Amino acid sequence: MMFPAVLIVDDEPTILQSLGGLLTDEGYDVLTASNGYEALKIIDAESPDLILLDIWMPGIDGIDTLKEIKAADPSLPIIIITGHGTIETAVKATKLGAFDFIEKPLSIDKIIVGINNALNFRRLEEENKHLRKKTLEKNSLCGNSQTITSLKMELMNVAPTESSVLILGENGTGKELVARTIHQLSNRAEEPLITVNCASISEQYIETDLFGHEKGAVKGAKNKKRGKFELATNGTIFLDEVGDMSSGTQAKLLRVLEEKQFKRLGGSRLLSVDVRIIASTNKNLEEEIKKGNFREDLYFRLNVIPVHVPALRDRKEDLPELIETFLSKFASQFHSPRKQISPEAMTILSQYSWPGNVRELKNLLERLATMVKGDTIDVKHIPAPYRGNGTSFSKTDKANCFSVEKLEDAQKIFEVEYVLGKLKLFNNDIPNTAENIGVTPDYLEAILKRSDA
Repeated sequence: MMFPAVLIVDDEPTILQSLGGLLTDEGYDVLTASNGYEALKIIDAESPDLILLDIWMPGIDGIDTLKEIKAADPSLPIIIITGHGTIETAVKATKLGAFDFIEKPLSIDKIIVGINNALNFRRLEEENKHLRKKTLEKNSLCGNSQTITSLKMELMNVAPTESSVLILGENGTGKELVARTIHQLSNRAEEPLITVNCASISEQYIETDLFGHEKGAVKGAKNKKRGKFELATNGTIFLDEVGDMSSGTQAKLLRVLEEKQFKRLGGSRLLSVDVRIIASTNKNLEEEIKKGNFREDLYFRLNVIPVHVPALRDRKEDLPELIETFLSKFASQFHSPRKQISPEAMTILSQYSWPGNVRELKNLLERLATMVKGDTIDVKHIPAPYRGNGTSFSKTDKANCFSVEKLEDAQKIFEVEYVLGKLKLFNNDIPNTAENIGVTPDYLEAILKRSDA
């Protein structure tokens, strides 16, 4: 078993001897230094797990030593040892990064508690960093094409800033994934990322969803409700498909972004806003402005840094990696052997136009991972719509409708082909397509997600 190494830095030999002996008896590996210079050399050579640092020492004092240590290793926990009358200095030390301070005469019980607390805190920090790294890797953008590599580099540059970001791209390209990546790489990664689906919330409820309400402010409200902006305090709020937001809500959102404060519905108290704004849309907002559907002033507020997410058809060289990733994911999810895909099936999929983008690919592979009984996905397993160009209902596909036994299955094949063709016609605009073919956007989305053919 490895015991934590503790470095005691104090110019009093009696402290080094007595405290060192007590900590050794408690199972710690003890290192000692009588001044700051010696301490810095030992830290460089031995890499202790924790420092007990005296404030008053000849030469380089505790404060300057603390600054040097933190500059080299910000995560190394330091507990300040201070005599009477130096509490103000000890408080200054904590502001500079010291974990805690303990007054002399020293109590071994307080020392042990302080050391354990500091080491546990460091362990939790390391675990959090590891979890954030795993989360980032899990949700990272797949692919090494020039297009996606450029996007990754762009996100690395955008993330550390506080600027608003507008993510542009077709449905299914992974705009939410891009938003999560920006948040996870930002200085707000420790704070929440709150998502608002602007397309799915009715105008009647979006104000209370964004800004909350007080008790009794809306019908049936027995308690106050915190809105998304309040929940996202110090973090990031992601306005997904902001182009579908009503004009009335756009005006209220703009006012909040300008004034950086808001009131809950039915409330009188002003609440401050400290959030980063990331928005996304599949619409051409400049065209929507010309049509009078979107406020130009709100557009300029959101579009500080535009980020374009490419369509899957524009980065087909990433298909093999995406397919491998999804098949591995579903094998783990379904606790089943990982499916392989034949070269011929890969060729078929690479020739498809993917109007539903990565989301459509994911849904298809989930279906194949579930329905294909063998270990290999072959051409015969690929549904009919994916064997053509994916933009029209071909004679082959019509024949396929008549070849299935049940009317329900034929209807599914037709629905998918019909929806894909109409989406192509309306530039993959789901709300516009749904309105023109007489269904709800949710129903249309369900057809895309089902991907039955």
